[in-house]
Amino acid sequence: MTEIVSVAQTDLKWPKYTGKVRDTYDLGGGFLLIISTDRISAFDVIFNEPVPGKGVILNEMSKFWFSITEDVTPNHLNNKDSQTFEEGILNLIPKHLVDRSMIVKKAERVNIECVVRGHIAGSAWEEYVKDGTINKNPVKQILHPGDAFLDPIFTPTTKADAGHDQSLSDDETVNLIGTDLFNALKSKSLELFNYAYEIAKLRGMILADTKFEFGFLDGELILIDELLTPDSSRFWDENEIQYGQFPPAYDKQFLRQWLMDKGWNQEPPPPALPNKIIIKTRDRYLEAYKRITGTELQLKKEIT
Repeated sequence: MTEIVSVAQTDLKWPKYTGKVRDTYDLGGGFLLIISTDRISAFDVIFNEPVPGKGVILNEMSKFWFSITEDVTPNHLNNKDSQTFEEGILNLIPKHLVDRSMIVKKAERVNIECVVRGHIAGSAWEEYVKDGTINKNPVKQILHPGDAFLDPIFTPTTKADAGHDQSLSDDETVNLIGTDLFNALKSKSLELFNYAYEIAKLRGMILADTKFEFGFLDGELILIDELLTPDSSRFWDENEIQYGQFPPAYDKQFLRQWLMDKGWNQEPPPPALPNKIIIKTRDRYLEAYKRITGTELQLKKEIT
């Protein structure tokens, strides 16, 4: 039968760092090879079953956004001056990994995740209902499920390599990284969010929230990791928004909701994912890609 190629693990010759979804190889000379696998995590727990083709979607969507936001803020994507080097590296790796790979400039990562929220959902909604706060900051606005904030809000979290990320108040973030860097990250994150929000809205999609990651390269603050993918963002169809309800998700929230409905305690070990949930998750990722970029993504197949 015909199946989409699935990549859950990689094993190449360079020094490797394994994240929840990405395998990162240090190529030397200030360059990294980032491979988006088909692993999927929810509530910061990695599942045993991959989502075939998911890494290709993430990789292509990140490259799309890195390309159109480079005038807003620089990013770690390799530049044209090193195109020969990039082609040489891609020729050294298995062909089925090429369309899920990025060669990027190595930066010194800032160890917080810069979350921006335009609409209330997810953990922000849970905290608001429980305590009337978001990231421990009081909320004066009366909110209902899915409501837009008067202005997008910056809600950073810790960056956990394992386990759950933790929300940070403004004061806690300042204590971790200092006032100047906090202000720079907040300003740049809100600028990027507002830019991406308008792009998505032109395509009939609402960017409810997302997370950015930053690093320093030669003293300059740049975007790193992934950018505005269904793994790191919450996308809604503008036409499906109804007052007082969370709209259907075109991102990982579909999987999260299925897990919550099952009553999983969000701690390892994770439950097994049925094939229908895997397929529906991938379909939502593909639809988000198509709607946002305006192009179809053909996932490669193999005969098994």
